Amino acid sequence: MSVESRPEGETSMIDFAPLDWLWTGAFLLLMVGGAFFFYRLARRSESDFFLAGRGLPWWLPASSVFSTHTATDTPMWVTGVVYSHGLRGLWYTFFTAWTSVGAFVSARIFRRSLAYTQAEWQSLRFGGLGAELLRGWVAGWQVFMNMFILGWVGMAMGKVCHLVFGWPVWVGLVVPTAITAIYTLAAGYWGVVMGDFLQGIVAIFAIYAVTFVAIAAAGGPAAVTLRMTGLGEAWRLDPMAFTGWASGDFPALWWLTMLVISVVGGFGMGTSIDWYVEAQRIQSARTVRDASYGIWAGGAVTMVRNAFWAVAILAFFVMLPGIREQADYELGWFRLGFELLPAGMVGVFFGAILAIHLSTISSHLNLGALYVTRDLFQRYVRPEASQRTLVWVGRAATLLLLLGSFFYGLMMEQITQWLIFALWLMMAGVWLPNILQVVWWRFNAWGYLSSWMANLGLSWLVVWILPAFGVIPPLPEYLQFWSLMGLGALVFLPATLLTRPEPMDHLLDYYVMTRPLGWWGPIHAEAVRRGLIAETPPAAREGRRPLIRRRWTAEEASEWTREDWIAVVLSPVVYGLIMFGLVDLLLLRPAGIAMLALAAAGCAAIYWVIDPKLRAVSEEYEQRQAQYVSRLERSVQWDAAAPPGEG
Repeated sequence: MSVESRPEGETSMIDFAPLDWLWTGAFLLLMVGGAFFFYRLARRSESDFFLAGRGLPWWLPASSVFSTHTATDTPMWVTGVVYSHGLRGLWYTFFTAWTSVGAFVSARIFRRSLAYTQAEWQSLRFGGLGAELLRGWVAGWQVFMNMFILGWVGMAMGKVCHLVFGWPVWVGLVVPTAITAIYTLAAGYWGVVMGDFLQGIVAIFAIYAVTFVAIAAAGGPAAVTLRMTGLGEAWRLDPMAFTGWASGDFPALWWLTMLVISVVGGFGMGTSIDWYVEAQRIQSARTVRDASYGIWAGGAVTMVRNAFWAVAILAFFVMLPGIREQADYELGWFRLGFELLPAGMVGVFFGAILAIHLSTISSHLNLGALYVTRDLFQRYVRPEASQRTLVWVGRAATLLLLLGSFFYGLMMEQITQWLIFALWLMMAGVWLPNILQVVWWRFNAWGYLSSWMANLGLSWLVVWILPAFGVIPPLPEYLQFWSLMGLGALVFLPATLLTRPEPMDHLLDYYVMTRPLGWWGPIHAEAVRRGLIAETPPAAREGRRPLIRRRWTAEEASEWTREDWIAVVLSPVVYGLIMFGLVDLLLLRPAGIAMLALAAAGCAAIYWVIDPKLRAVSEEYEQRQAQYVSRLERSVQWDAAAPPGEG
């Protein structure tokens, strides 16, 4: 059995057996019915509706990270890059590697801040008018971005339903998303995260099943390799098959740029569109340790997913190598499942697609509603609102986001080009500021705000306007990124240095609470002078300590040491070994076993090195968390907030 060739652009409906409908209906009943089990938990407070009460063990945020990274459009995107580029296309998906670094840097800092959202974090990191402008801007941007993502993912589901049932695309956009809204409205984040756990299990099962069936249909692992070579396409089996240093459609400079964006980006906050979603997972974790492991494990499982998808698409390619239209070959993974799986399993496969869809939709509905409720309504409209009122505002905001997503989805085909431009290239100029706001004390609100404003104009000039008038030639994407970052620096660095730093009392509050890494020397020294933190023991300062330290006091563990850097350096390497090692193992190439053995050793080393520190930090911080939460809630009433440094 194999997938059949058909004229490009032609679609065919899939025959659903009664057993297939049974499995699909059972899955929907489980998801919607289960929401009402968590209804009573979600209605207790704003924290429960949006963060599940900050009490989740690491494996629940981890499953949610994976499920949220796996949207309905994701298999289309991964299929597209692997079908067109071979295994080197997996480097596009390696963007998720920011979680390998962020788990031990930005996640740790953000969890200690207790901010519900990235917008709220802006008012903790910065102070005064600049912070309020930033909070409002980031909140508004995120409301828009969540509606856009909901529309984009909804349109992908519409195309799948058109492929399977022949429905008009708008039906597939509206109906599954509306079903998702039912349990999201009822159960809030409790429904999201528990649904993600169940949906993740179903999705992983389907991904594994389709991969093994596809390999068998192509003749087995060895046949995939032999047939690829016979087609003269052996380069597709090499993840490092660059087209040149700076030329071709896959230059080495693009690859290096992508590594910098993803890996170094893990030091910052807001360096990718995924960050804003995962910030909610970070804050829902029970401790700092749970937050770190949740983000790391979720990213690692995503690498496993990428490997299985890639091998399935290689099998699809050797069976149907001549598809030229992107819109046709992007549906390759869906075709493998619907055309190769037997009756009964097709329903399970469609249930997995629904799981993928429901997970992402529920996450962005709840997250967008969080920004509306916490950062706009509660901050500026009704700071004294009761918990009951806030929960109902959250539900109303969820409904508004749902309606907005339908609007964006239905017009998506006309505006896709500039929306992708807005979400990716227009973020290039704020990539470095997103890191600087974490690692450099002197970076202030006006520097960060100016980077956003400058990038709005510069991105249009560099990408479209100047090339259109012949002022500069059209630039490849990696040069667009570096150009926008450099030009942006000419704006935000002077804006930072020519304006006053944030007030010392405000920076001290933030520093003592979050203990960020980087260039915070003056703030650290002042905190020690005021007795807000203890001085680092002389022995530790002078380096008289074991190579890898296993016993920590809370104060010592809050410092950034070589153990943190070992975890940060090893983590992206382990991610890469997991992804490409699994690809080789599934293709029965000997290197796969060696790479996976190294990945396992790397995981063990990371845990052995960093876990004692995370335990010490978590135990000490949780004792202070109630005090910090109380201060955070008082600060919501921004017009009556205590002056910086008080409390």
